[in-house]
Amino acid sequence: MENQLWSLQDAKAQFSHLVESALHGRAQHVTRHGKPAVVVLAESDYIALQRSAAAQAPGFVAHLLAIPKPTPAKRAKAKQAEPARAKIALRDIDFS
Repeated sequence: MENQLWSLQDAKAQFSHLVESALHGRAQHVTRHGKPAVVVLAESDYIALQRSAAAQAPGFVAHLLAIPKPTPAKRAKAKQAEPARAKIALRDIDFS
């Protein structure tokens, strides 16, 4: 199997070869300063990953239903924590 780990300098120097390997279904990993930086994939592989991620993601309704409901004790505590509201008298304004 071909080299799948490239330094950034080597990847720039042999970019055409890197792209060819990616087009043949072999993901190409590029490092920068010795640390993993990016992965080069064929467009078809990228689209397949995107579709897979979208299919596995929960819908908006499922996301909302996953929010935990507060218990009665938490509701009572939150009500006690509410600040006192100021008692102010509203005044009438004439817009004519």
